[in-house]
Amino acid sequence: MIDITPKHDYLVGIDSDGCAFDTMELKHKECFIPNIINHWELQGISKYVREAAEFVNLYSKSRGINRFPALVEALEWLRKRPEVRARGVKIEIPPGLLDWLDRETKLGNPALEKAVEETGDPGLEQALRWSKAVNESIAKMGRGVPPFPFVRESIERLHDRADVLVVSATPQEALEREWDEHNLAQYVVAICGQEVGTKNEHLQVAEKYPAEHTLMVGDAPGDYKAALANDALFFPVNPGNEEASWKRLYEEGAQRFLGGTFAGEYQQRLLEEFESYLPEKPPWPVEE
Repeated sequence: MIDITPKHDYLVGIDSDGCAFDTMELKHKECFIPNIINHWELQGISKYVREAAEFVNLYSKSRGINRFPALVEALEWLRKRPEVRARGVKIEIPPGLLDWLDRETKLGNPALEKAVEETGDPGLEQALRWSKAVNESIAKMGRGVPPFPFVRESIERLHDRADVLVVSATPQEALEREWDEHNLAQYVVAICGQEVGTKNEHLQVAEKYPAEHTLMVGDAPGDYKAALANDALFFPVNPGNEEASWKRLYEEGAQRFLGGTFAGEYQQRLLEEFESYLPEKPPWPVEE
């Protein structure tokens, strides 16, 4: 469990990429995907790589998952795509990476580097080179992206009565840089990235707070699952409609949470709306 001492009776966890900051499109389209094409030698099917990776990371129920399982899922969709098969392109998913994902919970570069040192597995080395290249690209390009409108106002409204926690699958360094750049770090009790553990593990700190006093704010099904696993309430930031979601949190959601009227009918209405935004299957044909 994260070592924090509650300052208030309420806890609010907030996801970062695509939720508090409009960085998902930039990072995936300009940083993640070009490096997938380059490091997996997929130049000949770059169009389909882009569609698969964008679907997984931005436009499906997998949105917001850690970069390594997201990479595997995108490659799996490519394997099933008729156009990719027609071009004779063989999609390699390193067995060593699959094994590492099965046993590791802290899915970040430090744990991957350790696994590479211990095993010398070429598939893990390839994944590590890709991940480091992604971080380098983000460090060069991932700047100047402000939080969505009403993010700052919502956090300011909440932090006088609630401990605010950043709950993210993004690398720690990038999170700290972004939250510092926009002067939001001053409002949070801790910033938790992929090196600290999963979002589920981050939210285990909810045990220190009374029942129904923890709220997770997120833009992806994985955020909701982490909230459920820790008996926390959930406020969805709807993908593609983020500004309206944060305005709703600022104008009504925050007060309902602090006033004890969030659970039940109100949250259910939010969840039903959220469910309609992201599909499970891609819009193109697949072959098993």
